[in-house]
Amino acid sequence: MCSLFGLIDFTECLSTHTKNKILNTLARECQVRGTDATGIAYNFNDRLRIYKRPIPARKMKIHIPHGVNVVMGHTRKTTQGNAQFNQNNHPFLGHVDSSAFALAHNGVLWNDKELRATENLPLTSVETGSYVAVQLLEKNKTLDFNSLQFMAEKVEGSFVFTVLDKNDAIWFVVGDNPLCFMFYDGYLLYASTQEILCKTIKKLKLNTPSDILEPKEGEILKIDRAGHITTGSFMPKNSYEHWWRRYPYYCSYYEDTTANYDDLFSVAKAFGITADEIQALLDYGCSEEIEEMLYDPTLLHEMTGELLYAY
Repeated sequence: MCSLFGLIDFTECLSTHTKNKILNTLARECQVRGTDATGIAYNFNDRLRIYKRPIPARKMKIHIPHGVNVVMGHTRKTTQGNAQFNQNNHPFLGHVDSSAFALAHNGVLWNDKELRATENLPLTSVETGSYVAVQLLEKNKTLDFNSLQFMAEKVEGSFVFTVLDKNDAIWFVVGDNPLCFMFYDGYLLYASTQEILCKTIKKLKLNTPSDILEPKEGEILKIDRAGHITTGSFMPKNSYEHWWRRYPYYCSYYEDTTANYDDLFSVAKAFGITADEIQALLDYGCSEEIEEMLYDPTLLHEMTGELLYAY
Protein backbone atom coordinates (compact mmCIF):
# COMPACT_ATOMS: atom_id res chain seq x y z
CA MET A 1 0.00 0.00 0.00
CA CYS A 2 1.67 3.20 -1.24
CA SER A 3 0.51 6.70 -2.06
CA LEU A 4 0.86 8.91 -5.08
CA PHE A 5 0.77 12.68 -4.76
CA GLY A 6 1.63 15.78 -6.72
CA LEU A 7 0.96 19.31 -7.85
CA ILE A 8 0.48 21.09 -11.18
CA ASP A 9 0.62 24.89 -11.07
CA PHE A 10 -1.05 25.74 -14.40
CA THR A 11 -0.73 29.52 -14.21
CA GLU A 12 2.37 29.86 -12.05
CA CYS A 13 0.17 31.44 -9.41
CA LEU A 14 1.94 29.83 -6.46
CA SER A 15 5.22 31.02 -5.02
CA THR A 16 8.06 28.54 -4.68
CA HIS A 17 7.71 28.76 -0.90
CA THR A 18 4.00 27.91 -1.11
CA LYS A 19 4.60 24.98 -3.46
CA ASN A 20 7.22 23.54 -1.13
CA LYS A 21 4.89 23.96 1.84
CA ILE A 22 2.06 22.21 -0.02
CA LEU A 23 4.29 19.35 -1.17
CA ASN A 24 5.79 18.72 2.26
CA THR A 25 2.37 18.75 3.92
CA LEU A 26 0.87 16.52 1.25
CA ALA A 27 3.75 14.04 1.43
CA ARG A 28 3.46 13.78 5.21
CA GLU A 29 -0.27 13.09 4.98
CA CYS A 30 0.55 10.33 2.49
CA GLN A 31 2.61 8.54 5.16
CA VAL A 32 -0.58 6.78 6.24
CA ARG A 33 -0.07 4.61 3.15
CA GLY A 34 3.70 4.15 3.32
CA THR A 35 6.73 5.22 5.35
CA ASP A 36 9.53 3.08 3.88
CA ALA A 37 10.62 5.60 1.25
CA THR A 38 9.70 8.97 -0.23
CA GLY A 39 10.43 10.39 -3.67
CA ILE A 40 9.59 13.19 -6.08
CA ALA A 41 10.28 13.92 -9.76
CA TYR A 42 10.26 17.21 -11.68
CA ASN A 43 11.84 18.92 -14.67
CA PHE A 44 14.38 21.70 -14.16
CA ASN A 45 16.76 23.35 -16.64
CA ASP A 46 15.66 20.94 -19.40
CA ARG A 47 16.51 17.90 -17.33
CA LEU A 48 14.41 15.42 -15.39
CA ARG A 49 15.32 15.33 -11.72
CA ILE A 50 14.41 12.49 -9.34
CA TYR A 51 15.00 12.85 -5.63
CA LYS A 52 14.18 9.85 -3.45
CA ARG A 53 15.34 8.48 -0.13
CA PRO A 54 14.57 5.35 2.00
CA ILE A 55 12.99 7.47 4.75
CA PRO A 56 9.44 8.54 5.68
CA ALA A 57 8.16 11.84 4.33
CA ARG A 58 8.29 13.47 7.76
CA LYS A 59 12.08 13.08 7.70
CA MET A 60 12.61 14.27 4.13
CA LYS A 61 12.61 17.96 3.33
CA ILE A 62 11.14 18.56 -0.11
CA HIS A 63 12.67 21.66 -1.66
CA ILE A 64 11.97 22.27 -5.34
CA PRO A 65 13.83 25.09 -7.09
CA HIS A 66 12.26 28.29 -8.40
CA GLY A 67 10.47 27.83 -11.70
CA VAL A 68 9.31 24.25 -11.12
CA ASN A 69 5.53 24.06 -11.61
CA VAL A 70 4.86 20.32 -12.00
CA VAL A 71 5.88 17.76 -9.36
CA MET A 72 5.09 14.04 -9.11
CA GLY A 73 5.56 12.25 -5.78
CA HIS A 74 5.34 8.87 -4.04
CA THR A 75 5.45 7.45 -0.53
CA ARG A 76 6.26 3.76 -0.34
CA LYS A 77 5.07 0.75 1.62
CA THR A 78 7.48 -2.04 0.69
CA THR A 79 6.12 -5.29 -0.74
CA GLN A 80 8.95 -6.28 -3.09
CA GLY A 81 12.49 -4.89 -3.26
CA ASN A 82 14.38 -3.70 -0.17
CA ALA A 83 13.76 0.03 0.33
CA GLN A 84 17.25 0.49 1.75
CA PHE A 85 18.54 0.04 -1.80
CA ASN A 86 17.38 3.34 -3.27
CA GLN A 87 17.16 1.92 -6.79
CA ASN A 88 14.07 -0.01 -5.60
CA ASN A 89 12.17 3.13 -4.62
CA HIS A 90 9.84 5.33 -6.67
CA PRO A 91 9.80 7.29 -8.93
CA PHE A 92 11.77 5.24 -11.46
CA LEU A 93 13.72 6.69 -14.37
CA GLY A 94 12.97 5.55 -17.90
CA HIS A 95 13.97 6.58 -21.43
CA VAL A 96 12.04 6.70 -24.72
CA ASP A 97 12.91 8.54 -27.95
CA SER A 98 16.11 9.87 -26.36
CA SER A 99 14.13 11.59 -23.61
CA ALA A 100 13.62 10.72 -19.97
CA PHE A 101 10.45 10.05 -18.01
CA ALA A 102 9.67 9.22 -14.38
CA LEU A 103 7.15 6.57 -13.29
CA ALA A 104 5.54 5.88 -9.92
CA HIS A 105 3.11 3.12 -8.98
CA ASN A 106 0.59 2.50 -6.24
CA GLY A 107 -0.46 -1.12 -5.95
CA VAL A 108 0.94 -4.61 -6.33
CA LEU A 109 1.84 -6.42 -9.58
CA TRP A 110 2.11 -10.18 -9.56
CA ASN A 111 3.13 -11.07 -13.13
CA ASP A 112 6.32 -8.97 -13.39
CA LYS A 113 8.63 -12.01 -13.53
CA GLU A 114 6.46 -13.65 -16.17
CA LEU A 115 6.44 -10.47 -18.26
CA ARG A 116 10.22 -10.15 -18.16
CA ALA A 117 10.42 -13.62 -19.70
CA THR A 118 7.58 -13.41 -22.25
CA GLU A 119 8.43 -9.87 -23.38
CA ASN A 120 12.21 -10.48 -23.44
CA LEU A 121 12.87 -7.57 -21.10
CA PRO A 122 16.48 -6.98 -20.06
CA LEU A 123 17.84 -7.99 -16.68
CA THR A 124 18.03 -5.17 -14.16
CA SER A 125 19.30 -4.59 -10.65
CA VAL A 126 15.91 -3.09 -9.65
CA GLU A 127 14.06 -5.64 -7.52
CA THR A 128 10.70 -3.86 -7.37
CA GLY A 129 7.95 -5.42 -9.49
CA SER A 130 6.67 -1.99 -10.53
CA TYR A 131 9.78 -1.44 -12.64
CA VAL A 132 8.41 -3.80 -15.29
CA ALA A 133 6.04 -0.95 -16.30
CA VAL A 134 9.08 1.21 -17.10
CA GLN A 135 10.58 -1.59 -19.18
CA LEU A 136 7.35 -2.13 -21.13
CA LEU A 137 7.21 1.57 -22.03
CA GLU A 138 10.88 1.53 -23.03
CA LYS A 139 10.24 -1.50 -25.23
CA ASN A 140 7.64 0.51 -27.16
CA LYS A 141 10.17 3.36 -27.52
CA THR A 142 7.51 6.02 -27.04
CA LEU A 143 5.30 7.56 -24.40
CA ASP A 144 1.73 8.08 -25.58
CA PHE A 145 -1.77 6.73 -25.07
CA ASN A 146 -1.02 3.61 -27.14
CA SER A 147 2.13 2.64 -25.23
CA LEU A 148 0.44 3.28 -21.89
CA GLN A 149 -2.54 1.18 -22.97
CA PHE A 150 -0.18 -1.63 -24.00
CA MET A 151 1.55 -1.51 -20.62
CA ALA A 152 -1.70 -1.36 -18.62
CA GLU A 153 -3.16 -4.33 -20.46
CA LYS A 154 -0.01 -6.42 -19.96
CA VAL A 155 0.43 -6.05 -16.21
CA GLU A 156 -1.71 -7.96 -13.73
CA GLY A 157 -2.47 -6.75 -10.24
CA SER A 158 -3.75 -3.59 -8.63
CA PHE A 159 -2.42 -0.27 -9.82
CA VAL A 160 -2.47 3.40 -10.53
CA PHE A 161 0.57 4.64 -12.46
CA THR A 162 1.74 8.22 -12.80
CA VAL A 163 4.26 9.18 -15.48
CA LEU A 164 5.99 12.55 -15.79
CA ASP A 165 7.31 13.35 -19.27
CA LYS A 166 9.92 15.83 -20.50
CA ASN A 167 7.23 18.41 -21.39
CA ASP A 168 5.86 18.65 -17.84
CA ALA A 169 2.76 16.59 -18.57
CA ILE A 170 1.70 13.95 -16.05
CA TRP A 171 -0.03 10.84 -17.38
CA PHE A 172 -2.34 8.90 -15.04
CA VAL A 173 -3.12 5.23 -15.76
CA VAL A 174 -5.97 4.25 -13.46
CA GLY A 175 -6.48 0.64 -12.49
CA ASP A 176 -8.52 -0.54 -9.51
CA ASN A 177 -6.67 1.56 -6.93
CA PRO A 178 -7.95 4.97 -5.82
CA LEU A 179 -6.91 8.38 -7.15
CA CYS A 180 -8.31 11.85 -6.47
CA PHE A 181 -7.75 15.33 -7.93
CA MET A 182 -8.73 18.62 -6.33
CA PHE A 183 -8.81 21.65 -8.64
CA TYR A 184 -8.22 25.24 -7.62
CA ASP A 185 -8.08 28.48 -9.55
CA GLY A 186 -4.80 28.04 -11.41
CA TYR A 187 -3.52 24.77 -9.97
CA LEU A 188 -4.43 21.24 -8.86
CA LEU A 189 -3.37 18.78 -6.19
CA TYR A 190 -3.70 15.02 -6.39
CA ALA A 191 -3.24 12.07 -4.07
CA SER A 192 -4.27 8.46 -3.79
CA THR A 193 -7.32 9.24 -1.64
CA GLN A 194 -9.69 12.13 -1.11
CA GLU A 195 -9.16 11.76 2.63
CA ILE A 196 -5.45 12.56 2.26
CA LEU A 197 -6.26 15.67 0.23
CA CYS A 198 -8.91 16.81 2.71
CA LYS A 199 -6.48 16.54 5.62
CA THR A 200 -3.85 18.40 3.59
CA ILE A 201 -6.05 21.35 2.66
CA LYS A 202 -7.31 21.57 6.24
CA LYS A 203 -3.75 21.81 7.59
CA LEU A 204 -2.82 24.34 4.91
CA LYS A 205 -6.08 26.26 5.45
CA LEU A 206 -6.83 26.23 1.72
CA ASN A 207 -10.22 27.17 0.34
CA THR A 208 -12.75 24.58 -0.79
CA PRO A 209 -11.65 23.21 -4.19
CA SER A 210 -13.61 24.30 -7.25
CA ASP A 211 -13.85 20.72 -8.50
CA ILE A 212 -13.03 17.17 -7.37
CA LEU A 213 -12.31 14.36 -9.82
CA GLU A 214 -11.93 10.65 -9.07
CA PRO A 215 -11.18 8.87 -12.37
CA LYS A 216 -12.52 5.40 -13.02
CA GLU A 217 -10.74 2.13 -13.65
CA GLY A 218 -9.68 1.83 -17.28
CA GLU A 219 -9.06 5.55 -17.80
CA ILE A 220 -5.82 7.17 -18.96
CA LEU A 221 -5.52 10.91 -18.36
CA LYS A 222 -2.88 13.31 -19.60
CA ILE A 223 -2.75 16.67 -17.82
CA ASP A 224 -0.26 19.08 -19.35
CA ARG A 225 1.48 22.00 -17.67
CA ALA A 226 -1.26 24.38 -18.86
CA GLY A 227 -3.96 22.24 -17.22
CA HIS A 228 -5.41 20.79 -20.43
CA ILE A 229 -6.79 17.28 -19.97
CA THR A 230 -6.89 14.65 -22.72
CA THR A 231 -8.08 11.11 -22.16
CA GLY A 232 -7.60 7.58 -23.39
CA SER A 233 -8.55 4.16 -22.10
CA PHE A 234 -7.48 0.55 -21.68
CA MET A 235 -9.30 -2.71 -21.07
CA PRO A 236 -8.92 -3.74 -17.40
CA LYS A 237 -8.20 -7.38 -16.73
CA ASN A 238 -11.03 -9.24 -15.08
CA SER A 239 -9.18 -12.37 -14.07
CA TYR A 240 -10.02 -14.91 -11.40
CA GLU A 241 -6.90 -13.80 -9.53
CA HIS A 242 -8.73 -10.84 -8.03
CA TRP A 243 -12.36 -11.83 -8.49
CA TRP A 244 -13.18 -10.97 -4.87
CA ARG A 245 -12.64 -7.28 -5.65
CA ARG A 246 -15.14 -7.27 -8.50
CA TYR A 247 -18.82 -6.46 -8.27
CA PRO A 248 -21.03 -8.35 -7.56
CA TYR A 249 -18.71 -10.98 -5.99
CA TYR A 250 -16.99 -8.57 -3.65
CA CYS A 251 -20.23 -6.92 -2.56
CA SER A 252 -22.11 -10.14 -1.94
CA TYR A 253 -19.37 -12.32 -0.49
CA TYR A 254 -17.76 -9.60 1.61
CA GLU A 255 -20.70 -7.28 2.07
CA ASP A 256 -19.55 -6.26 5.55
CA THR A 257 -16.05 -5.31 4.42
CA THR A 258 -15.59 -1.61 3.75
CA ALA A 259 -13.95 -0.29 0.57
CA ASN A 260 -11.03 0.91 2.69
CA TYR A 261 -9.73 -2.67 2.76
CA ASP A 262 -9.44 -2.97 -1.04
CA ASP A 263 -5.68 -2.42 -1.03
CA LEU A 264 -5.25 -4.90 1.80
CA PHE A 265 -6.66 -7.73 -0.28
CA SER A 266 -4.29 -6.88 -3.16
CA VAL A 267 -1.20 -6.63 -0.96
CA ALA A 268 -2.11 -9.89 0.75
CA LYS A 269 -2.27 -11.59 -2.65
CA ALA A 270 1.38 -10.65 -3.26
CA PHE A 271 2.33 -12.36 0.01
CA GLY A 272 0.44 -15.54 -0.87
CA ILE A 273 -2.40 -14.82 1.55
CA THR A 274 -5.91 -15.64 0.34
CA ALA A 275 -8.96 -13.38 0.53
CA ASP A 276 -10.64 -15.89 2.85
CA GLU A 277 -7.80 -15.59 5.34
CA ILE A 278 -7.89 -11.79 5.34
CA GLN A 279 -11.66 -11.80 5.73
CA ALA A 280 -11.38 -14.20 8.68
CA LEU A 281 -9.01 -11.78 10.43
CA LEU A 282 -11.32 -8.83 9.70
CA ASP A 283 -14.30 -10.77 11.05
CA TYR A 284 -12.29 -11.58 14.15
CA GLY A 285 -11.73 -7.87 14.76
CA CYS A 286 -8.22 -7.35 13.39
CA SER A 287 -7.62 -4.33 11.14
CA GLU A 288 -4.45 -2.22 11.20
CA GLU A 289 -2.31 -5.04 12.62
CA ILE A 290 -3.00 -7.24 9.59
CA GLU A 291 -0.40 -5.38 7.51
CA GLU A 292 2.30 -6.21 10.05
CA MET A 293 1.17 -9.84 10.12
CA LEU A 294 1.69 -10.13 6.37
CA TYR A 295 5.45 -10.15 6.96
CA ASP A 296 5.13 -13.47 8.84
CA PRO A 297 2.95 -15.55 6.47
CA THR A 298 3.57 -18.81 8.34
CA LEU A 299 2.17 -17.41 11.58
CA LEU A 300 -0.69 -15.74 9.74
CA HIS A 301 -1.61 -19.01 7.98
CA GLU A 302 -1.66 -20.81 11.32
CA MET A 303 -3.84 -18.18 12.95
CA THR A 304 -6.33 -17.94 10.08
CA GLY A 305 -6.43 -21.72 9.80
CA GLU A 306 -7.65 -21.89 13.37
CA LEU A 307 -10.21 -19.15 12.77
CA LEU A 308 -11.55 -20.72 9.59
CA TYR A 309 -11.77 -24.11 11.32
CA ALA A 310 -13.69 -22.50 14.16
CA TYR A 311 -16.15 -20.99 11.70
